[in-house]
Amino acid sequence: MTHPGPHHPGDPNAQPGPPAWGQPQAPYGGYPPAGGYQGPPPPPGPGYPAHGQPYGGYPYPPPRRTNGMAVASMVLGIVWIYWIGSILALVFGYVAKQQIRERGEAGDGMATAGIVLGWVGVGIFGLVLLFGIARAAS
Repeated sequence: MTHPGPHHPGDPNAQPGPPAWGQPQAPYGGYPPAGGYQGPPPPPGPGYPAHGQPYGGYPYPPPRRTNGMAVASMVLGIVWIYWIGSILALVFGYVAKQQIRERGEAGDGMATAGIVLGWVGVGIFGLVLLFGIARAAS
C-alpha cells in the first residue's frame, strides 16, 4: 500500500498548500477564511455598469429659469436713476417674489436684493427730502 504525499487531497493529515491562482490567501496559518471563498459579487441590475453608477453618470435636474423681474429689480436697486429706480425696484421685486412662488423659478435672492436696495433708496430719498425742507425753512 502506498502512502499519499503530504499534499494529496485524500489524506486526512494533509497540510494545505499555497492557494490556487485567484483564490484569496488566508492571513494566518494558511487556512482559508471562514465560510470559504464566496466568489465575485452578483452582477448589477440592468442599465448599470460594474461599478454601480448608471451609464452617463447621474442625471442633473434641469436648471431653473431665472425670473426676469427679479433681475430687473436688482439692477434698478443698484442703479437708482434719481430714486425712481428705487421705486421700480420695489415694484418689480415684489412682483418677482410672487411669480417665483407661483412658477417655481430661480431668482428669489435677486428679488430680495432689489427690494432691500429699493427701500434703502427710498429711505435716502426721504432723508434728503427731510433735510432739504429743514434747510429751506431755516
